Amino acid sequence: MSKAADAAQATTDIATVSDIAEKIRAGKTSLGIEFGSTRIKAVLIDDTYRTIASGDYSWASHLEDGLWSYTDEEIWKGLQTAYAEMAHDVEQAYGEKLTRIGHIGFSAMMHGYLAFDEAGNLLVPFRTWQNTSTHQAHERLSELFQFNIPERWSIAHLYQAVLNNEEHVGKIDYITTLSGYVHWKLTGRKVLGIGDASGMFPIDPKSHEYDRAFIRQFNELPEIEQQPWRVEDLLPEPLVAGVPAGTLTQEGAALLDPSGTLQDGITLAPPEGDAGTGMIATNSVRVRTGNVSAGTSIFATVVLEHRLQALHPEVDIVATPDGYLAGMSHANNFTSDLNAWVNLFGQFAAATGNSVDPATLYGTLFRSAIADDTDADCGGLLNYPFRTGEFLAGLEEGRPLFARAPEARMSLGNFMRAQLFGAFSPVKIGMDVMTKDEHVPVDSLVGHGGIFTTPKVAQKILAAAFDTPIKVMATAAEGGAWGMAVLGGYLWHADQPLADYLDERVFHDAVSVTEEPDPADVVGFETFFAKFRKGLAMEHAAIESIDLQ
Repeated sequence: MSKAADAAQATTDIATVSDIAEKIRAGKTSLGIEFGSTRIKAVLIDDTYRTIASGDYSWASHLEDGLWSYTDEEIWKGLQTAYAEMAHDVEQAYGEKLTRIGHIGFSAMMHGYLAFDEAGNLLVPFRTWQNTSTHQAHERLSELFQFNIPERWSIAHLYQAVLNNEEHVGKIDYITTLSGYVHWKLTGRKVLGIGDASGMFPIDPKSHEYDRAFIRQFNELPEIEQQPWRVEDLLPEPLVAGVPAGTLTQEGAALLDPSGTLQDGITLAPPEGDAGTGMIATNSVRVRTGNVSAGTSIFATVVLEHRLQALHPEVDIVATPDGYLAGMSHANNFTSDLNAWVNLFGQFAAATGNSVDPATLYGTLFRSAIADDTDADCGGLLNYPFRTGEFLAGLEEGRPLFARAPEARMSLGNFMRAQLFGAFSPVKIGMDVMTKDEHVPVDSLVGHGGIFTTPKVAQKILAAAFDTPIKVMATAAEGGAWGMAVLGGYLWHADQPLADYLDERVFHDAVSVTEEPDPADVVGFETFFAKFRKGLAMEHAAIESIDLQ
């Protein structure tokens, strides 16, 4: 590049920094903070939806009395740390202290159970979506409603606590999800985005309220009639995207930013779940569109034209952030076991004196899975990624497991291919129900999540698993925090439908790559998948033979 070109580029960069600094001062920004399973991430965007600052905090669930949980202290520590890093990023990059933000929105892993008494005290440790201890409640409520109530839904946790005669049940005044909890503490409002609310209790897509017939049926259960509460009084109010959900209070501003720099009075968007932010980040809120959001867990979601014809325990019926019904195949397990194996290879590299950075490590291993010398069906290798229980596979607990026949072709490529095939297999169970049994039409399916950062690999394997083209956008790794920030920005444009807002403003010039399914890969995946399902008996044996802790 010439000196003149260097000078022109420097001038452009200075102008860009100056332009963004002015937007920060004017509050033409939106902040999204998402509580994921392994990371809390804060993303600040401007009014053109580009990320201008970010911060994060790593955390992990732990077993408490046999249930997966996160501590209350870590929720707030993680929130403050992620926010502080983002605010520091703003000051370092643009020379501005972050005193005002246009809009803020919180999102988090869906479902789970946070129960509070009248004084606002948490009655039992947070029970996350990872827990599969509510099977009895799932079966009874699904049969009662003739509507699938997954084990991780809040109403299943509540009803199981009732069935278990847990001491805290009679003291409950309010239950919510993690995003609803954070939003409540920062605004004083007991509300929830309709997408997240749909993972607490079934939603009526016409009224955008909890289904009144199901509310009545639940309250008429003999064990519920004995309680001092009615379920509708315990739940947060559902709100569709674009509706202001309260403002940041003085106490809330101090809780988010203990430095005292951030001003109160900022309008917040309805708090959403990670399924909803995944739909936003992949522009998948129109009917017949879908997305696959892959992280610690994985879910494939398709926006439905109408209700499914039959009750399918493998498919959750949730809502888009603007209230349309969507079918979801949700698997509790995805990257945890995969990451453990990658870390093992990293340790080996370091032991040989050749430490490898994470991007190179993941990229090298992932690319081996689609190399020319790999077998389409993984050469007889099998991997089960179950760190926790998995409803789709009929497992109450999880035990990660790798298996192979004596004559299986053991190679790095086949091993990594088996890792990826195994990771995508659980979610395929529910997706097959939608596309093969219910014949749900899908016009487009978009991959989303960090696993798609390595070009082509996960995209190609997912196309084989679902036998459908998979599109990945340039924003694929932006994540739910970015999607939540985009929902915050929608508060300025709520006069137009959400799908139009995304098409015309957010994604109008989005760059994407589509991977068509390779027929040989499709056959290979189906061969692997048949062996995977047949071999689930090994998982049950492992659960019986290997202690959980």
